[in-house]
Amino acid sequence: MEDLFGSAAPYYARYRPDHGPATTEHLATTLGTDGRVLDLGCGPGTIAIPLARRMKAVVAVDPSLEMLAEGRRRAKGVTNITWLHGDSTVLRALPPFEHVVMGRSFHWMDRRSVLVDLDELLPPGGAVALVGPARRPGGPWQPDAQPWQPVERRVCEEFGLDIHTAANSFHATGEHHDDVLADSPFSILGSQVFTRRLTWDVDGLIGLQLSYSYSSPARLGDRLPAFVKALRQALLDDNPTGRWEQRLTTEVLVARRPGR
Repeated sequence: MEDLFGSAAPYYARYRPDHGPATTEHLATTLGTDGRVLDLGCGPGTIAIPLARRMKAVVAVDPSLEMLAEGRRRAKGVTNITWLHGDSTVLRALPPFEHVVMGRSFHWMDRRSVLVDLDELLPPGGAVALVGPARRPGGPWQPDAQPWQPVERRVCEEFGLDIHTAANSFHATGEHHDDVLADSPFSILGSQVFTRRLTWDVDGLIGLQLSYSYSSPARLGDRLPAFVKALRQALLDDNPTGRWEQRLTTEVLVARRPGR
C-alpha cells in the first residue's frame, strides 16, 4: 500500500482538492487554536498545512515517505509542523497531542482499535475530527455522483482496475464512520457540512484518477501511458468541451467523549 500511495503522491498533492478555508476555520474554532493537533495519515499536508496556520502546532504522520516529502515541499514557510513517518500503530510513540484530525486515511485503519488507543492518549476534552465526503441522508456513505465518473469507471474496468480491490476497513465492514464513532468512547458527535463548486479540465481529471491507490502509477505499471491516453480520449468523447463542474461536499465530523 505504501508503494501504491507513494507513486500517487505527486498527483495527490497537485490534483486532490483541498477542503477550503471554511473547513479549516471550523476545525480551528472547534478544537481551539492553542493546542497540538495530530494529523494521522496526513498525506501531502492537505489538512495539516492550512490548519498549522491557525493552530499552535501540528504533528503530521503518514506511512508514505513520498507523501511526507510532498508535504514538506508544500509547507515551505510553515514552521510549526512536525513531519513523522508512521501509521496508526505508532500512536504511543508520538509526541503528545490534544486532538486528532483524519481525512480519508481513517477508512484504511482498524478504526475501533485506533479509537481505543486514542481514548487512552487524548487528554480530557480531546476530540477526534474526521474530514471527508458527507453521508447522504437516509443512505450509506458515498461521494456525490459527478458527471465524469461513469466514464472513468468504464476505463478503469477495461484496465482491470477496481476501487474495491483495495482492502480497507470501511469496505470490509460496510460501517460508516458515524456508526463506528457512536459505538466508541467518542460517542458525542457534531457535524458541519461545507459545499463548494469546482471546475475541472481533462488534465485535472486524469491527475485526480492517478492520485487514487487503485489506479496509481504503481498499480498501472507499464500500462500507464495507455491508460492515460484511453482515459483522455474517453473523457473528451463524452464531453468535447473538456470542462466539468463539480459540487464538492465536505463534512467535518467532531467526536468527543461523554462528560469531557
